[in-house]
Amino acid sequence: MNLANTAFVLVASVLVLFMTPGLAFFYGGLVSEKNVVNTMLSVFIMTGVAILLWVFLGYTMAFSGNVAGVVGNLNHVFMAGVNLASLTASHIPVGAYSLFQMMFAIITPALFVGAVVGRIRFKFLLLFLIAWSILIYYPMVHLVWAPAGWLAKLGVLDFAGGTVVHINAGVTALVLSAWLGPRLNRGHNQHYNLPWVLLGTAILWIGWYGFNAGSALAVNGVALQAAITSTVATATAMVVWMGLDIWKTGKPTLVGVCTGTLCGLVAITPAAGYVTIMGSVAIGAIATGTSFAFIQFLKPKLGIDDALDAFGCHGVSGIVGSILTGVFATKAVNPTITTNGLAYGGGLHLLLIQLLATGVTIAFVAAMGCLIIWGLRQVTSMRVGAEEERLGLDQGEHGEQADYAVGLTERLADYKPDQELYEPEFKGQLQQLKNPNPEPTHLNGN
Repeated sequence: MNLANTAFVLVASVLVLFMTPGLAFFYGGLVSEKNVVNTMLSVFIMTGVAILLWVFLGYTMAFSGNVAGVVGNLNHVFMAGVNLASLTASHIPVGAYSLFQMMFAIITPALFVGAVVGRIRFKFLLLFLIAWSILIYYPMVHLVWAPAGWLAKLGVLDFAGGTVVHINAGVTALVLSAWLGPRLNRGHNQHYNLPWVLLGTAILWIGWYGFNAGSALAVNGVALQAAITSTVATATAMVVWMGLDIWKTGKPTLVGVCTGTLCGLVAITPAAGYVTIMGSVAIGAIATGTSFAFIQFLKPKLGIDDALDAFGCHGVSGIVGSILTGVFATKAVNPTITTNGLAYGGGLHLLLIQLLATGVTIAFVAAMGCLIIWGLRQVTSMRVGAEEERLGLDQGEHGEQADYAVGLTERLADYKPDQELYEPEFKGQLQQLKNPNPEPTHLNGN
């Protein structure tokens, strides 16, 4: 066992786990005050459910055996028979690698929660998570990251989850949004807590070092490169989005800066350990510009209510990052790749593979997502009723609220001071208070 590599992967696993509560704060701050609890719980519950699913079926379906290059077998249900102490190629225990992958299985479904906040039944979401993990996520892991996976054998490059995580979650978000329909009060929600949005963004950025650098699975130059490119691409995306905000609205916004930051993190994920620093600048800028254009100009024309732009950020930036990996990947950064990208003299070969993998991911996730939703709708309702949606899912689904200030605006608007409330009963006395120096009354009329 390589102790340094093992410790590195364990720390990276903790950082990736840290991203899930970070995402809960990010999404919780963006939604309306009546849906904060529901949104944060919908994200955080993924932690418990996804861990149990991973131990029960996830590991064996992703990494045990091979069925047609698409999925593993069921030989190690509940991880029975797995030697957790056996070593991988990077000389870390299988148990450490499984723990690291488990954290990816938690954060990925949490990402698409942002698309459906405020209108999806909590029960339906949990059932969807279970079916989605088994029928979509575990096969995607096998396709791309298992040595026998079909896309892995084709030579697709996905360093830390462009296809497996972000395109997967983004397309799922779009499909769920389309099936659910728009919110009743779409366009009228105020963000609950912008400091939470910044806090969540900061936690996600910190956790992303475990996500990207940790995917090197060793303390080496590739991990260092992934950490640097992740940092530079994210900074680029943040500044680009702020510039686009100023260009479009005349003002920089905190929500815009945080959204741009997230787009940069997403875009560099598939390429982090394969590209140069300048390559990361290009990926961060192009992906963010594309996501901004989609959210501002194309999304309104589609009519699909992706509430927190899960597809606009994760789907669009993930697609752009995955494709641009075929342009900017270079052996000079990572000698394990067999073909340089287009920008480094490798021709179209790698770019075409990345395009194929991206297209296959979109098609597979969209088709299976529709099938799962259709099946679940036959046994349970997908959307809350109109009255519950107006009340808010915090009260309707959970009987809780974020804090005492929820609804305070409405209560203040309805508040009447005692003077107004009892004015009909005490009109005479109140008249004296309103006119403390009335004109004298002369009985003789003079």
